[in-house]
Amino acid sequence: MPHTTSAPLVTPSPALAGTPSVLPETSPRGTAAAATPRVSVVIPAYNEEAVLPATLHAALAQTHDNFEVIVVDNASTDRTWEVATCFTGVKVVREPRKGILFAREAGRRAATGQIIAHLDADCLPPPTWLADGVVRFAAPGVVALSGPCDFHDGSVMFRWLSLFLQKTTFTLTNLIIQHVLRNGAVLIGGNTMIRAAALEAIGGYDTTISFYGEDTDTAKRLARTGVVRFAPGFVMKTSARRFKDMGVVRVVYIYLMNFISVITRGKPYSRI
Repeated sequence: MPHTTSAPLVTPSPALAGTPSVLPETSPRGTAAAATPRVSVVIPAYNEEAVLPATLHAALAQTHDNFEVIVVDNASTDRTWEVATCFTGVKVVREPRKGILFAREAGRRAATGQIIAHLDADCLPPPTWLADGVVRFAAPGVVALSGPCDFHDGSVMFRWLSLFLQKTTFTLTNLIIQHVLRNGAVLIGGNTMIRAAALEAIGGYDTTISFYGEDTDTAKRLARTGVVRFAPGFVMKTSARRFKDMGVVRVVYIYLMNFISVITRGKPYSRI
């Protein structure tokens, strides 16, 4: 069933009086690259003024020659909006309804690309991230792509072990669930690329989900329309701050329970 949401609230920017809260991309990037797929990089951000600049610098440094970068300010109370609008070539959207999927949906609706790429506000994509991803969509039937996260600011042991487990268990799990059980797939929210047409076909993101389980829900619905690839070499650097704040055991337990719940019951285990 399609999931519909209202459009993002359009209000004057406190930083740029008289301009709408959806700011257009000012860079000419993509105008001479019609032959290559246009990619829309969507970055939801809630109170991310401290980490957002590094992510935007990395996002704008992509070697792919046809892309746009969209920041969705998701009801921030800090200077996230002001920080994002300082970057030339970044489209900024204000979504007043707090929630990761309200933000993703607002970004999807503002996007002009044939492929929508997810980044979290603390991700550091390598320069070839988009180019490598686009190449992987050449395989027949591919509607989505994801890969492991390298928690670069974690301990050496945690960083190595988590990356190894993702490359092995997540890849195997995706193959079994998608091609044997035929009941879903594996996506990691901050390192995902999805065909815009496939997202539209499934009704967009399910904004009734608050946070946990959202990527599994999207993957499960996308797998009904085509192939969801989990590529162990498609690695994204990101922060381990959630593991540091909540503890490794607790985070792993919450994510595992929500993954199992969405796959088996069709809804998340957590209410947040």
